[in-house]
Amino acid sequence: MSEAARRVDAHHHLWDTDARPDAYGWMDGPWADPLRGRFGPDELARAAGRADTIAVQARTDTEETLDLLAIAADPNTPVVAVVGWIDLTAPDPAERVAALRAAPGGELLVGVRHFVQDEADPQWLARADVARSLEALAAAGLTYDLLVREPQLPAAVRVAERHPEVSFVLDHLGKPAIGAGTWQPWADTIERLAALPNVSAKLSGLVTEAHWRDWTTAQILPYARHALACFGPERTMFGSDWPVCTLAASYDTVVSIADLACAELSEAERDLVFGASARRVYGL
Repeated sequence: MSEAARRVDAHHHLWDTDARPDAYGWMDGPWADPLRGRFGPDELARAAGRADTIAVQARTDTEETLDLLAIAADPNTPVVAVVGWIDLTAPDPAERVAALRAAPGGELLVGVRHFVQDEADPQWLARADVARSLEALAAAGLTYDLLVREPQLPAAVRVAERHPEVSFVLDHLGKPAIGAGTWQPWADTIERLAALPNVSAKLSGLVTEAHWRDWTTAQILPYARHALACFGPERTMFGSDWPVCTLAASYDTVVSIADLACAELSEAERDLVFGASARRVYGL
């Protein structure tokens, strides 16, 4: 891959739970012990090598987003952009986006995400206040990353249909039940999402949807290849989901799985998945 087409890791996280031990409530048991500690830009650089990276929110507060923007503003880190967080139910989403944009590194804010996967209401995305916020994101030129589980995918389809002005990015392919080997209704819903030109998808987070200790590449590839066939390389992008991926696989192993998923693609199409698609969708 040329320097101009260098790899983009479109999805990773940064945190230091030693400094903020109570900030990550989703780390709610011993299963998360390997994720505790510092996973900062230096550790990321050792894992990601010479890739450009997009840091994605892992807390539902703007303080984390401000920290990530400051990191992205440092040219000595791999981070070139941030998908942050605002309260999508607040009455003033445009003002909240403007406040982030005015902060150090604010010009590197490229999108917003919310933990919809943790919302009890499967129709949360379809709320009127959320719709207002999505419109504000589109007006500001920001994407919206969809973090949903399979029961919430139908609502994601409807919302993406209603908001063609919004650029949506599906994280982790909607978290298919790879460990259980379940294919439907996930596969059909992915086809419905991919039929919408304003939706893209990330090949990310798949190893942790399998059984962490005994997954096989053969279990994961059908899901990755189905999404790739539906969205096409021009709307599919690689993301490591580091450091969460380390619960099941190393950074390099995640890259190798994505490589195998793209084995039938031309070099130009591979460059799309591993860089150009993310640069276009996020406006890097």
